Amino acid sequence: MAADKTSVEARMEQGLFASRWLMAPMYLGLVVSLAMLTVVFVKELAYYAGKTLTMTADQAILAILTLIDLTLAANLLLIVLFSGYENFVSKLDLTDNKDRPAWMGKVDFSGLKMKLIASIVAISGIHLLKVFMEIGKAADGRAVNESQLLWMVVIHLTFVLSGVLLALMDWLGARSAKG
Repeated sequence: MAADKTSVEARMEQGLFASRWLMAPMYLGLVVSLAMLTVVFVKELAYYAGKTLTMTADQAILAILTLIDLTLAANLLLIVLFSGYENFVSKLDLTDNKDRPAWMGKVDFSGLKMKLIASIVAISGIHLLKVFMEIGKAADGRAVNESQLLWMVVIHLTFVLSGVLLALMDWLGARSAKG
């Protein structure tokens, strides 16, 4: 009877392990999301490029911040895509590819968390900077009121504090593992 339990247990464990492949369609969905973000980036670039000669310096800076914001979101997407797939589904067998980023295969779950929160803080900071630059300039009623601005700052600071606390927890965890 013990042999049956071991056989059932082994099959169950193999099934559980194989279930990680249920994540693969989600990563393929992220590839589609990256393509969507690329289309939005190109659309924004074409829009702003056509206005380059009539833009003020502030408008140019806002346009650039918008493009940087989209790029950071795409970077975040790639980090989740590659690191998540390698950490939770399967290793990417790209050792012979000279273009393989150095960080691939080396970002563990803790590193992934830190990269994610850093990207979120950067995206939030850029969005907040864009709003700050628009203060007093929006004549079409799109101006952010004081309450909205306060909440945006609070949310950004919450992201920053979350990042600091995650880093502290990782540091404490690494320190206790050494001792």
